[in-house]
Amino acid sequence: MRRFLLTAAFLCASLSGLTACKSTCRELSEKLCECALNSVEKQACQQRAADEEGRVEPTAEDELACEAKLEGCDCRTIETEEGKKACGLAR
Repeated sequence: MRRFLLTAAFLCASLSGLTACKSTCRELSEKLCECALNSVEKQACQQRAADEEGRVEPTAEDELACEAKLEGCDCRTIETEEGKKACGLAR
């Protein structure tokens, strides 16, 4: 698994000019930022996500959990219990 992650990191570095390489946890965080009520809150949320990604590196297990939540997370349902579960904000 570690070898796969190193390969993925190398590919991200190699392709950085062609595409953005973000972790699935960062993608999920940014998706949650899209739920902000205004652009100021959205930008602050995105900055916190970037800061947190620089501070804490997600494990492979974290990435799998984020990937599982990414597709089902939806701003329209984020205020419901099911919506919070779908975005990983509740158990």
